[in-house]
Amino acid sequence: MTSTGQDTTTTRQRRSRHNPQSPPHDSSVTSKRGVKKGALLHSSPSLAEVKKKGRMKKLTQATEQDLIVGLQGLDLNLEAKTLSGTGLVFDEQLNEFHCLWDDSFPEGPERLHAIKEQLIQEGLLDRCVSFQARFAEKEELMLVHSLEYIDLMETTQYMNEGELRILADTYDSVYLHPNSYTCACLASGSVLRLVDAVLGNEIRNGMAIISVLYFSIHRYEQGRFWPHLKASNWSTVGFGRGQGYTINVPWNQVGMRDADYIAAFLHLLLPVALEFQPQLVLVAAGFDALQGDPKGEMAATPAGFAQLTHLLMGLAGGKLILSLEGGYNLRSLAEGVSASLHTLLGDPCPILESPGAPCPSAQTSLSCALEALEPFWEVLVRSAEALEEDFLEEENAEKEEDGPWQPPALAIPTWPVLQARTGLVYDQRMMGHYNLWDNHHPEMPQRVFRIMRRLEELGLAGRCLTLPTRPATDAELLTCHSAEYVGRLRATAKMKTRELHREGSNFDSIYICPGTFACAQLATGAACRLVEAVLAGEVLNGAAVVRPPGHHAERDAACGFCFFNSVAVAARHAQAISGHALRILIVDWDVHHGNGTQHIFEEDPSVLYISLHRYDHGTFFPMGDEGASCQTGRAAGTGFTVNVAWNGPRVGDADYLAAWHRLVLPVAYEFKPELVLVSAGFDAARGDPLGGCQVSPEGYAHLTHLLMGLANGRIILILEGGYNLTSISESMAACTRSLLGDPPPLLTLSRPPLSGALASITETTHIHRRYWRSLRVMKVEDKEGPSSSKLITKKVTQPANRGSGVGMTAPDGNIPDTDAGKPTSASPVAACTPDQAKSETTVVEFSQDQTSETPTGEDTADQTPSEAATGEAAVDQTPSEAATEGATPDQTPSEEAVGGAEMIQTPPALCTDNQTPPASPVQGATTQISPSKLTENLRTLDLNSEAQEAADSQIPEDERLLGEAAGGQDRDASGLTQSFGEHADADQVVLYAVTPLPWCPHLEAVRPVPESGLNVTQPCRDCGTLQENWVCLSCYQVYCGRYVGAHMLQHHEVSGHPLVLSYIDLSTWCYNCEAYVHHQALLDVKNAAHQNKFGECIPHSL
Repeated sequence: MTSTGQDTTTTRQRRSRHNPQSPPHDSSVTSKRGVKKGALLHSSPSLAEVKKKGRMKKLTQATEQDLIVGLQGLDLNLEAKTLSGTGLVFDEQLNEFHCLWDDSFPEGPERLHAIKEQLIQEGLLDRCVSFQARFAEKEELMLVHSLEYIDLMETTQYMNEGELRILADTYDSVYLHPNSYTCACLASGSVLRLVDAVLGNEIRNGMAIISVLYFSIHRYEQGRFWPHLKASNWSTVGFGRGQGYTINVPWNQVGMRDADYIAAFLHLLLPVALEFQPQLVLVAAGFDALQGDPKGEMAATPAGFAQLTHLLMGLAGGKLILSLEGGYNLRSLAEGVSASLHTLLGDPCPILESPGAPCPSAQTSLSCALEALEPFWEVLVRSAEALEEDFLEEENAEKEEDGPWQPPALAIPTWPVLQARTGLVYDQRMMGHYNLWDNHHPEMPQRVFRIMRRLEELGLAGRCLTLPTRPATDAELLTCHSAEYVGRLRATAKMKTRELHREGSNFDSIYICPGTFACAQLATGAACRLVEAVLAGEVLNGAAVVRPPGHHAERDAACGFCFFNSVAVAARHAQAISGHALRILIVDWDVHHGNGTQHIFEEDPSVLYISLHRYDHGTFFPMGDEGASCQTGRAAGTGFTVNVAWNGPRVGDADYLAAWHRLVLPVAYEFKPELVLVSAGFDAARGDPLGGCQVSPEGYAHLTHLLMGLANGRIILILEGGYNLTSISESMAACTRSLLGDPPPLLTLSRPPLSGALASITETTHIHRRYWRSLRVMKVEDKEGPSSSKLITKKVTQPANRGSGVGMTAPDGNIPDTDAGKPTSASPVAACTPDQAKSETTVVEFSQDQTSETPTGEDTADQTPSEAATGEAAVDQTPSEAATEGATPDQTPSEEAVGGAEMIQTPPALCTDNQTPPASPVQGATTQISPSKLTENLRTLDLNSEAQEAADSQIPEDERLLGEAAGGQDRDASGLTQSFGEHADADQVVLYAVTPLPWCPHLEAVRPVPESGLNVTQPCRDCGTLQENWVCLSCYQVYCGRYVGAHMLQHHEVSGHPLVLSYIDLSTWCYNCEAYVHHQALLDVKNAAHQNKFGECIPHSL
């Protein structure tokens, strides 16, 4: 990691590139160091202090006016602006092409027929706003395609079957039909029609049911799966100014499930999207990851795709368009499209059936992607607090408790038919509880009145189903409170004022009046009534505007303005009427810890309690260690109490969303609740006199929306605290909008998460890893090869200018001797970018899968090729030794960018000046070359931050041929090694062998050689140097390489020209593929350069 100073600078640069107008922020806020050790703990205002003071100081009129003006700037009154309607484009003309020579080709008209039948069966077509498809204009297509390509496709209308087949064979996984061009234009135009409708505010979102020629999924399997491109791996993050804007999450095994896809969204896509702030979200909605698809071989479900759609609907103000891509199991395709369309229409997401935690392979891919993208996105920065973690025991425990998961038969999601969407409970009689001695006590009757008045002003109350309230019965209260306590509180209704004051002083932060018992009973009963309506299907979700609050109330004691624990009683009532231990998630976002709720359920595994609250190291109300992150529950309920303890003020939207993405939602999806109850206190809202936090109404709307994907949409918000009347009114209104199905408003994060907040999230995550597999993030090691491997690391000093340009000189100097007997793990610093000054760890990986035993039973560190041939196992081998045994050296991601170069480090004692270098394992290479000549010839190879991935030596030959034909590369390249000196500290020279790509998709950028020919002695156009120059194969301008002035790299970033030719060794490099390329299309230019350089044509053909 970089130093604190560099980190702060990087943080400012990150913010400026995404939001140039945002003001610079205090470096202490974004520092990764967290809270300083030994810092003085400042006690924050508590409810106990409020009680002792007797009355609160009233906010000045000016202060109140400032808060109102600030909240008015949030533009929450969007009733007239709220968009509705889901657009649908479905045109029968799109079925008018098919494969003429292969009836079994998976991309056929049957796909659209199956989708249409499913949508008609479920009545979804009539619920959508239909749009007529239109043809894309040629000018529109030219935004992304070349005119030559468009013209060629247009001529397919007049070709016969034989001509179409010949042309189709020049592409990968494509068929052509006389109607292909027409249908492709119609498909593109359909998406553009929806874009016009969404951006023109005609509709909120939409789906284009189209058929396209392009086939893409993100099953990767270390590059062995189609299209076999390195650019599909996590290490590709974009180029030039686009670095960080490309996100790849490669799946390296089949059978990936809903939990894996959801984890990728939560940990990566959603956080980055919130920082990026899109104005429109376009989804290439391929459904070939669904269970049963013959191409994808994954295990996702339609319900899982509904969840993904719901998560995306929280972005861009809900402006979301899904465009159909792949999907070749007709049943799963139709149900997947239907599920996504249900979600776009506002229907609740079904509960997932598959396991709720991502598999280890998914965790590894996500860890690598996060490592690669963290330099570009502030929201991905992890806490720098060093936590000692014992993964081994946890991973072994997981293996013992989990066998291979067998997916059940594809479940058909069910969609409830509801009379109304959102229920609302409120009773003005709850204002009868008030403080007889302090008119300005923060828990005042006006709280619920002001909320309801705001809901009515915005028209939100009228959109809800108002339910009648009732008092809670004694039986309901006794599920969470003792009979003695209920009787004691009932007796207060007949007490005199002095007795009421005395009784209130017996509890912590409590006042009691004659109407207190009736109001508390009514508040709890209203919550129970709402639970009944949700479980009966009368409404989908609901909001309870009730008081007094309840989450501090203990089994036998009032506490912190609370008398009966409304949320706890509602949870027990839900379990009682459902007839079983309903799985209930309680999320408590009140700024104070819900001590009462925690104690009531701390031994119950059927209730998961998650609280996010100010803790301030035990000095914030209710004080003590009950709200500490180490409190995890008791007995059978251990692990079902989750406390995220903030240790300071100013916690805001970015911090709560980080907790949601990294902790709350992963655990919640794993728990799979059947009902979600929210202790919805709004005292963490901006402007609250007690909370000191900065959560906005928009922030609360997003938190609510994200929770609505759980429990089949059955979620109830029950008011707890919140003491600024304007803040709580706007915040509850924002949450109610989300419950009603309105998209969350655009949320602008003014800063990244606080370092202290990240430390709190990390601490809780670390504690709960033992209980929740979704929190067990793998150590960052991308296991590229299928076999086990031993890692050997060495530092490579980077030049000052680390451009990603073509490779130049190999490193000279001493290379540290590595203890091969003690493999060291290496973080994949291959994700480092040219703008970073991080040192890299180059990892060399050797296969441990030996095919024979050592005759003597001993491992030998240093062996000759003849010894290896006898079957003795060697830790350190040259490539020729590995070739003798049939093993292929594995490589790590940090080796990718060399474009086929395999780097082998040989122990110093293996070969000395007096020994003959090992023969090259490359067939036909029998001539021995002097070390100095080898060094000079190989000094021009690329040493970029990534290198080519290793091959799996067990890949069938037909798969290898397919990889080459599809633009992959033959990875059976061999390395050359040479060592010097007789001592361990002698200088080493590491040599490289390159196997270039046999083809790349950017060869069309190569232009004919100019009539004037090439001049290999031409200087760099920018600096005039004659050293290490390259010529651009698109414009034929000459610039120097990255180890001189990096002017060719700069030329590429400005022009986008991908291919360049070295005037040193006549090798060709593709910037976009990050690899060397050797293809017939390059023969003319290479021959011209060779003739100019050596006075003769190339003596052999390609």
